[in-house]
Amino acid sequence: MTDAALRELAAEVGIATAWRDAFGQFQDVSVGTLRAVLAALGFAAGNTAEIREAEAALRAGRQSAAPGRLVTADCGAALLLRLPPGRARLRLESGETSEITLTAREGLAEVPAIDVPGYHRLEFADRELTLAVAPSRGFSPGDVAPNPRLWGLAAQVYALRGQRDGGFGMFTDLAEFATGAGRAGADMLAISPVHAQFAADMTRFTPYSPSSRVALNPLHADPGAVIGPDPTTAQGNRIDWASAQLRHRHRLRAAFTWLRAHPAHPLAVAFARFGIEAAPELRQHAIFEALHAQVRAQSPDIWQWRDWPAPWRDANSEAVRVFAAEHAEEVAFHLFGQFLAWHGLARAQDAARAAGMRIGLITDLAVGADGSGSDAWARPDQTLIGLSIGAPPDLLNALGQDWGLTAFSPTGLARHGYDGFLAMLRAALRHAGGVRMDHVMGLARLWVIPEGAGPREGAYLHYPMQDLLRLLALESHRHRAIVLGEDLGTLPDGFQPVLTARQVLGLRVLWFEQEGETFRAPQHWASAACAMTSTHDLATLAGWWREHDLEVRRDIGLLGDDAGIWYAHENRARERGRLWRAFEQSGAATTPMPAPDDPAPMVDAAIAHVGRTTCQLALLPAEDALGLTDQPNLPGTTHEHPNWCQRLPTNVARFFADPDVTRRLAAFAATRAREGGAGT
Repeated sequence: MTDAALRELAAEVGIATAWRDAFGQFQDVSVGTLRAVLAALGFAAGNTAEIREAEAALRAGRQSAAPGRLVTADCGAALLLRLPPGRARLRLESGETSEITLTAREGLAEVPAIDVPGYHRLEFADRELTLAVAPSRGFSPGDVAPNPRLWGLAAQVYALRGQRDGGFGMFTDLAEFATGAGRAGADMLAISPVHAQFAADMTRFTPYSPSSRVALNPLHADPGAVIGPDPTTAQGNRIDWASAQLRHRHRLRAAFTWLRAHPAHPLAVAFARFGIEAAPELRQHAIFEALHAQVRAQSPDIWQWRDWPAPWRDANSEAVRVFAAEHAEEVAFHLFGQFLAWHGLARAQDAARAAGMRIGLITDLAVGADGSGSDAWARPDQTLIGLSIGAPPDLLNALGQDWGLTAFSPTGLARHGYDGFLAMLRAALRHAGGVRMDHVMGLARLWVIPEGAGPREGAYLHYPMQDLLRLLALESHRHRAIVLGEDLGTLPDGFQPVLTARQVLGLRVLWFEQEGETFRAPQHWASAACAMTSTHDLATLAGWWREHDLEVRRDIGLLGDDAGIWYAHENRARERGRLWRAFEQSGAATTPMPAPDDPAPMVDAAIAHVGRTTCQLALLPAEDALGLTDQPNLPGTTHEHPNWCQRLPTNVARFFADPDVTRRLAAFAATRAREGGAGT
């Protein structure tokens, strides 16, 4: 009886009690996993009494509307709320107010349709409710240009090299790269995540495993804006993160000290204003950084904030306020890092638009954050504390995946008016013309894994998809920013049409655009999507043609035994032939198929083929523009591959002067300029 009640409770709060494996067989989620996920959602369910108490709490929640709660709605559609009927006041975001009547309908109260998007207030009796009224869709490429066939580049920020090389790319280098791309005719520049990492641990540099998705990584802030260029010049094509970070932090501190001594300097004045106007989340992140450094200096083995002294585990405690006051200068230093980073990102977006880009920067939003980071510390009630996210076993990974990240709690988000989600989204769009959402399926469901369990011992947790999509559409509309959704994987049933209706554009990557054993013709690619030659997690064009990616995976044991290695190479040889035939049929290739050790003609043909697609957007990674063989990241590896350490072999000025790059960008632009794409 207890197990049956537990499963009913789990299903009621959005936990799938079974899942379908790669072979189509249903697998039951274990009782232990259900209890762990329920606990992370705030429901103790260890015995019958606790289960009954949780059920009662759910019923009580459904029967009330807490003051200050946010409810989403669609423009032009009436809204049913669990409220008593009667008179109410509607206060639009513009300040306009009107008296309305909440009429009884099916035991609920109907709020008349609102035709104006925005965050409005519904005032009734002694309560207030925020109504987030969303347009039917987000801002789209069609709002940028009629019959859009826009194109751009994709770049890893850390990989860029400016005029003075400080060891890794900064926002100054990004601004220079954006200027070059815009002058070449690009309308957008998609970048790697620039979320904040952990200042107290220089081994942390993976952009998709951040401490905070609201704060920026101060490593991309350029101290040269204050103290002049770095006189040293880094060498090599791989980043030595430890030494490069150490040098950068010394320069960042020197810039902070200099500004403190020159309060009349324009940047010092701007920083003072930033300190007053900055979002509370940024100040909390600065306090977290100071606290984290203090704890690690005293106890190097303590990493997780849940292991800190009890008074410091609560971001809003008196002890934390006292610490911040006593260490005000150190907190100010970390806030300065945020100021300089935001200043640099804003200048990069300004440079993109000044160079003619109609969209500009497209930022990248990681699917989750490290549970040891500042986001989880600042908003534990909105975070799945004790759970990580990943993927169940499939045909490519029999063990499943644990990404070492945590995510928002769906119940916590709703309880707090989605303010954590909104803060994250607004940060991503603050200085950008678009955002790419990693693993966009997380808007509907995530595979969550209890701490200490293997990836297989997880469960799918469902999210309030319509609420999140409405908020996404509303923020997209307000920021006039497009939204891309990384949808490469198993999608929930019916999910893709919902994304398309809301103008969340999926990604279409050359390697995956196949029908049976034939690569898809450009005119048959989805229109409401962004075409790409490859991504940071996949082989580059040249690397794929050379089979370099297979050789790398073979050398570190990812291809299995000799039979697996033989099959991988044989299959690649067949795919090479099929791909070249697709290039010939689309008109992208007009010469005989080149040998595997001659990737340049294939790179040119692939760029032309992808450019011809009917997708509204198309992106060319910088690595493919240069014809590089190494991919930025190899999933399933840590130290076996130089993930997130590889730099572009040339600086920005030489990149855009390179004859091969110039020719490829011009060809890409030309294919995008052809109205209707291939076959017209």
